[in-house]
Amino acid sequence: MESISSSGSTVVTANYGRLRRRLVTGVVLLVVLLVGGGVALGVLLGGDSDAGGDAVAVPDAQLPQLGDAEPVLAGLGSDAPVPDPDVLAAALTPIATGPALGPGTTAQVVDVATGEVLYDLDATAPLTPASTAKLLTAAAALTALDPSDTLETRVVSGAAPGEVVLVGGGDPTLSRTDPSLTYPGAPTMADLATQVVAALPAGTPVTRVVVDSSLYSGPLTASGWGAGDAPSSYAAPVTATAVDGARVSPGSTARSGQPGIDAGAALADALGAPGAAVVLGQAPAGATTLGTVQSAPISRLVEQALSMSDNVLAETLARQVALARNEPPTFEGAAQAVVDALEEAGLDVVGVTLADGSGLSSQNVVTAEVLAALITGASDGSLGDAAGLLAGLPVAGYDGTLADRGDDDPVTAPGTVRAKTGTLLGVNALAGTVVTADGRLLAFSVVADETTASEAAAEAALDQFAATLAACGC
Repeated sequence: MESISSSGSTVVTANYGRLRRRLVTGVVLLVVLLVGGGVALGVLLGGDSDAGGDAVAVPDAQLPQLGDAEPVLAGLGSDAPVPDPDVLAAALTPIATGPALGPGTTAQVVDVATGEVLYDLDATAPLTPASTAKLLTAAAALTALDPSDTLETRVVSGAAPGEVVLVGGGDPTLSRTDPSLTYPGAPTMADLATQVVAALPAGTPVTRVVVDSSLYSGPLTASGWGAGDAPSSYAAPVTATAVDGARVSPGSTARSGQPGIDAGAALADALGAPGAAVVLGQAPAGATTLGTVQSAPISRLVEQALSMSDNVLAETLARQVALARNEPPTFEGAAQAVVDALEEAGLDVVGVTLADGSGLSSQNVVTAEVLAALITGASDGSLGDAAGLLAGLPVAGYDGTLADRGDDDPVTAPGTVRAKTGTLLGVNALAGTVVTADGRLLAFSVVADETTASEAAAEAALDQFAATLAACGC
């Protein structure tokens, strides 16, 4: 989530929800027809094993000839016209410089196919990116790590009988419920506890749970975070051991001030030892492993961090980049590792300064030009595995932090805008991709870090900016 609001969208709409329901209904009907047809055909061909009779031959029976499968979604045409920069400037500048966004607005629009800059409004000016900084963390994670890698949480034997140690590997998605109420595909504490019980000598009671979060070091909150940011509804102290995204309870919005202790208590509960003491500490050297669970792949964690603007998960990804690049697993080390990884992947990071991996810090500095270049590189494949971050961009009017930002009677087609939101006090941003009415793919970023209007007004202006791009037949 973002610090002020987890909402944020663009143009695409309630109509998309209706379209989705129709598609789902159509799929169900198709399945029914196929199943029904399969049963009927099976009976005709004597394939019903429960019928009890011999197979019946059907003379000259022939199955229909099926052609090659057609793509469900049509690809973008290579001959779609490029928007006229002068027309774009005339349409976008009044929005970007209007009172809703204020004087500190910067923006850039790039044609993905050619790399041509179609619109530029002070795009090299330094600004506070808010949660659009998660795009940098996501791209760094996908290029510095193997997107198929997972994060491991372990339980090992303790220093005394009845003691077990929960060793955090940085996965905050470990779930107290099965399945997770927040992170699809997350490992469960129940699975981990089952392994531990099987590995312990029969009848051994667990009396003490030690939580080892030593994988990370340094302060638990970043410079530039406010006093009320951790814990809050959108952030928590960053530790290597946590459950349910450091939430106080499964599915809750409130985050905990003691994620490690909560994780240890959750393990004790799953082991059937709710009265066991839970303390912070370190695993003894050479301890026997009693159980392990793996997170969803890094690529999936990136999607989840972007879609719901999950600050805790974004900070986890930044720390993993630091570890992979042999930097200290601290806020400072992670921030430096993210910038270095992006530069190594080919992104020009001049002017970028990060203090955290989530964008919550007011000390982060990025430019609209860098954000647009990152989206362009992910979209055209020039930024390596960073293309995977596109799957995590919220779809306007449909999901993530853009789910509730859309027009009930849109002028654009559903799904044309996918973008990462950004919201801090006085900062409102949107960066992502848009397909124009002519079918041209554009990358865009617009960030306003001196807004004085209401949050709703600023978001409406950002939505109008993206909607104008999407409606462009210019």
